[in-house]
Amino acid sequence: MNTKILVSLLVVFLSMSWVNAQKDNTKVVLITLDGFRWQEMFSGADAQLITNSGYVHDTTALKKKFWRETPEERRKVLLPFIWTELTKIGQLHGNRAVGSKVDLTNTKWFSYPGYNEILTGKADDGRIVSNDKMPNPNKTVLELANMSPKYHNKVAAFGSWDVFPSIINEDRSGVPVNAGFEIAKGEHLTEREKFLNQLQPLVPSPWSTVRLDAFTHHYAMEKMKKNHPELLYISYGETDDFAHDGDYGAYLKSAHTTDVFIQQLWNFTQSDDFYKNKTVFIITTDHGRGTEPLNTWKSHGNDIVGAGSVWFIAFGKGVRPMGEVRNEEQIYSNQIAPTIMNVLGLKIDKNKMPADILELN
Repeated sequence: MNTKILVSLLVVFLSMSWVNAQKDNTKVVLITLDGFRWQEMFSGADAQLITNSGYVHDTTALKKKFWRETPEERRKVLLPFIWTELTKIGQLHGNRAVGSKVDLTNTKWFSYPGYNEILTGKADDGRIVSNDKMPNPNKTVLELANMSPKYHNKVAAFGSWDVFPSIINEDRSGVPVNAGFEIAKGEHLTEREKFLNQLQPLVPSPWSTVRLDAFTHHYAMEKMKKNHPELLYISYGETDDFAHDGDYGAYLKSAHTTDVFIQQLWNFTQSDDFYKNKTVFIITTDHGRGTEPLNTWKSHGNDIVGAGSVWFIAFGKGVRPMGEVRNEEQIYSNQIAPTIMNVLGLKIDKNKMPADILELN
């Protein structure tokens, strides 16, 4: 056989082998809901807050939508996908009322330190001390995956908060980050991306540093459809900012909408051959909020009691369906990054990620 033909056949064979290997890789979708309390996650609407006209514009309408007599009914009406479907296929940790505890290890209890801990597997209280746009000196799991031959150029991040390019250190890591008020860039934009690029500047956000989550969500969905990233991070931000504004009604409605977004992401992965039965979802939050006195629900930080208490959800490929964990346990947010590394089959540097991995299967 002609040597050139042999070489061509070999190239085709190797290319097909590489494509098939990529398809067989385990994929991870990491999602965070900024500052969403464990109390609403596991008990739904708060009785004191939903009836307080200082935090709710129309208490009658909001109660009709989100108030029910029991915590189980309230959480299901607030987060129907999570409490109807995910309880069957996944595991939910962090209901402190039944002994399941998930906590931060950083002592700051606000956003940048929280995201650094989730993404790098280690608190850095000496250097991560503000929400300023300082390029993260630590390497995130996104960067480590992007550095690996297995997942190189198959990593992407989307966030509503404009600090994420710094948290992920976009310039050093090479991980593309669409956050804040950024638009989709590059060649071959989809029609939906072009529409979002036109629409986003025309829709005013209530905040100067955080866009509305619908833009973050749909930009991420288009990326999945077009480029099929194998490690995708999406950070929704509205819950934290509506809480800071003291608008409990908007806080609940935003959480309810995010539940719909999560359902859409899951349904897409189950309809797409690249992701179907190969994808693990991990969902958490960067910090908690206060409860007592009542107005501390708007706040967080190390002077707010309870702001270090968070929660954790996992479902998808190989995840044991435990439902709501109702026994004594202690999980920490610094375990998430090494767990993702383990799921992806990447080597863990115990000096950088010393925490134990979470046994999901």
